[in-house]
Amino acid sequence: MASSVFRVAAASSEQALQHFQTLLQYETDCWDVHHAISNSRVDFILLDVRGEELFAAGHLPTAVNVPASRLNAKALQQFPEDSLFVVYCAGPHCNGTEKAAIKLAKLQRPVKKMIGGVTGWIDEGFSLVTD
Repeated sequence: MASSVFRVAAASSEQALQHFQTLLQYETDCWDVHHAISNSRVDFILLDVRGEELFAAGHLPTAVNVPASRLNAKALQQFPEDSLFVVYCAGPHCNGTEKAAIKLAKLQRPVKKMIGGVTGWIDEGFSLVTD
């Protein structure tokens, strides 16, 4: 008897290639963000969409805080129109990144989600900063 993993056939190699290449258009990870920050190659706006208190308690280096509930055109007017936003929230148990990404996309702003959020960042051994 086949395992539950094997029971549903895998996609073709062509389909898998398309899926995973497309996925990288929507997501980045903690390692890539950390590498960019550590090597002074931050060519994106790192956007922490948690509340102000959580941000103050600890956030990623270079991050800007705009809680998802306050994300609108006025809150973004300080950033050039073509800025790439990388959004993060508490972690995989939080859908704040998706809510923020939807708002950014509706505002015609380029956006990616940092998978893992703060939880993933800490799990990778990276430090948070406070202001």
